[in-house]
Parts: sequence; structure tokens; C-alpha cells
Amino acid sequence: MNRFDRMEWAGAFGDFGTLIPFAAGYLGVLKLDPFGMLFAFGLAMVVCGAYYRTPVPVQPMKAIAAVAITQTAMITPETVYAAGLVTGLLWLALGLTGAAGRIAALVPRPVVVGIVLGLGLSLMGQGLSMMAGHWPIALAGLLGTLLLLTRRTIPAMFLLLLFGLVCGLIMNQDLIPQLLAGSIRLSLPRFTLADLDWNTLLLGTLLLALPQFPLTLGNAVIAIREENNRLFPDHPVSERKLATSTGLMNLAGAAVGGVPMCHGAGGMAGHVTFGARTGGALIILGSLLLLLALFFSSSIELLFRLFPAALLGVLLLISGAQLALGSGAFRQETAARYVTLVTALVAIWNVALAFLVGIAVFHLFQRRRAKP
Repeated sequence: MNRFDRMEWAGAFGDFGTLIPFAAGYLGVLKLDPFGMLFAFGLAMVVCGAYYRTPVPVQPMKAIAAVAITQTAMITPETVYAAGLVTGLLWLALGLTGAAGRIAALVPRPVVVGIVLGLGLSLMGQGLSMMAGHWPIALAGLLGTLLLLTRRTIPAMFLLLLFGLVCGLIMNQDLIPQLLAGSIRLSLPRFTLADLDWNTLLLGTLLLALPQFPLTLGNAVIAIREENNRLFPDHPVSERKLATSTGLMNLAGAAVGGVPMCHGAGGMAGHVTFGARTGGALIILGSLLLLLALFFSSSIELLFRLFPAALLGVLLLISGAQLALGSGAFRQETAARYVTLVTALVAIWNVALAFLVGIAVFHLFQRRRAKP
């Protein structure tokens, strides 16, 4: 059963370190409509929280976001919507046919552990990089969070958010008049797929959707299944369910102007680290995002700019450590350990390539073992 106590409220914000930077990039660089993005995220979170009943996160697809934000000469908001449409159709088909499970079954266990370990280390590296922008704030936030992390009476996330708000107001006093001048205005969804043409669909498929596929398979299907079933064995998930929900939420998101979304093991680690144990955390955060979308869309970019990036780095560092430490026990066999370590090292840089390298190294050892 989903809960909505103070720990679920605290855990609801555990994945902010992933959500805010990419969302801010979409808004500030690509000039996406904030309503569509927030509405799609909020709706997906509420539905996933109610369905899975564990903190299965909803995140921006990272490879698509990175290309979209850095290649603005070719990418438009419509290209992003097209990528969401294609991604949704692809993963829905893989989920409904069971192909996602069959593909995932081809990935050896040492490779899966290496992917999760590498993702954790990658998040830690990203966190340290963001913390470097303002070390005094970052270290103060990190120390306070670590001291309170295991205390349920005062959830660490609440104080970290309050600390971030105070620091943001002090460091960005020019934003205060703009925030106060913001108005409450009801916004409603609009059907954005009507704006697509064949050229936009082609660009969205080739430049955004297809390069994201291996990363989604690794992080949003295999790794999140591994993490969820390890932490919540009473509420197991399957590759089929995860692929299907990925497809459905991207189809719905693309229709209202949302960005491509996925699940992710790092996001689950973030939610769990700060107290979430049920899908209530996702319902809480999703409801807040829906509220912001419906009434405060015009002010959301200012709110994102207010929270210091150094404290978002603290969230990523702690979540990454949680994911890496819980990635799974190393196998006793030397070959399996080697496969896991090689996969993890490559996954720090590129998850898609880590799959190929890890599987290749695994089969190389298998062939050597099979020789007389």
C-alpha cells in the first residue's frame, strides 16, 4: 500500500538532482513550453506511483536531452516531441510483445551488476562536478545531509531543500522581484503531435530516439528491474512492465508537449536514500508538478534557477553512492569479477558501449573456459 508520511514526502525530492538540470536545459536553451513538460512528468509520476507501488522513478531520457540541448541548430521542440512519439511506439511494442524481456535475458548477470555499479559511479562523478561550482555550500549541504540521513524524525531532504532555498534567495536576489511578479494562471493541455511533419519525425528518430535505445535498455529496464527487485522483493517488476510503461508515458507525454521520459536505477536510489519506500513519493511529486503546470507554468524556469547547482550535486553524489554500494555482491569467479569491473568502468562513460563491451568480454571468458 502506498504511504504519504513525512519520509515519503522527503523521498519524493530525492531525484531532483537529475530532474532539474535537464528540465532547466530544455526550458532555457530549447525554449520548450514549461506546461507540457511539467504536465507530462506529473501525470507519469502519479500513474507509475499508483501502479508500481514502489519508488519507480520518472526521469528525462539523458541521451536525448543532451543532444537536444547541445544541438539547437538542428533540434526544435517539435523534434523532441517526435522523438517522444517514436520512443513511445518502440518501447510499447517491445513491452507488449515480450521482446524487451527476451532481449534483457541475453545480458549476463556480471554485466548487469557492472552496469548498475558504473551508473552509480557516474552519478557520483556528475555530483562532484556540480559541487565544484560552489564548494562551501556543497560541503555544508553534504555534511548536514549525512548527519541527518538515518534520522526519521527530521528528514534530511527537508533541511537540504530549505538550505537550498535560503542560499538561492541570497545568491540570486535579482530573481525575487521576478518571482513576486509572477501571476497565477490556469493552463490547459494542447495536442502537439499535430505540429509534426515527416522531416521532423525523421530527425527525431535518427538524432534522438535511436541513440537513446541502448541507454534506456540498460538503465531504464534492466538496471531498474534489478534495483527494484533487490530493494522491494514483495513488489517485483518485469522488463515487460517497465518497457510498456515507458512506451505509454512517452506516447502520452509527446501528445501534450512533454519530453522523452524513462525510469532509472539512479532515480530509485535517490528516492530510497532520502526515505521513500512506496509509490506514494512519486504520487506526491507528480501531484506537485501537475499543480505547477496548471497554475504556475510561467514561473517554473525562475524556480529551477533558484536552487543552487552545488546542492543538486550533493543529491547526485549521495544517490550515486547508494546505487554503487547496492549494485550487488561480486561473484566469486575471477572472470565474473573482471567482466563486472570492465563493464562498470565503461558504463561510467557510456552505458550503451558498456553493454557491448561487457557482453563481448563475458563470452570471451566463456570461450576460453570451454577450451580443453
